[in-house]
Amino acid sequence: MESCTKEILRLTVNGDPFEVAAAPNETLLEVLRETLGLTGTKRGCDDASCGACTVLVDGGPVLSCIRLALTAGGAEVTTIEGASRSSLGSRVQRALVEEGGLQCGYCTPGIVLAAHAIFSEDPQPCEETLRAGLSGNLCRCTGYLRILEALKKLSPVGPTG
Repeated sequence: MESCTKEILRLTVNGDPFEVAAAPNETLLEVLRETLGLTGTKRGCDDASCGACTVLVDGGPVLSCIRLALTAGGAEVTTIEGASRSSLGSRVQRALVEEGGLQCGYCTPGIVLAAHAIFSEDPQPCEETLRAGLSGNLCRCTGYLRILEALKKLSPVGPTG
């Protein structure tokens, strides 16, 4: 039987540096939720099927339920808590609320972070780009029409960070 000795993981989460002990088999989702207490990142499927656990690692969307925590060493991780403090994250959330693009809210953190990545890359994405960027995020309540409509109404205003 192999030992699961923990290693020190150094990463930046939402702008703050952290050093945490993580086992080789521990996921980024587990470190964020259980070690750092950032429960906005949701545990859904544990097999990369739903997107509820989406976070940004060095600006790109990552499914944290299948990403081993130790592979994020030295990275900049943004969770919904961090994205909510940014101008772009706030605008995405406001648009979803105003257009009825959320209901139960369980999928919303993953959708907000996926949208954050899309708009950071292209401030005026076409519908095809939005659909492709959101394709890994499942929503069982709203369907997708209102989510897409909300995101299509976002206009680039100031910095997107």
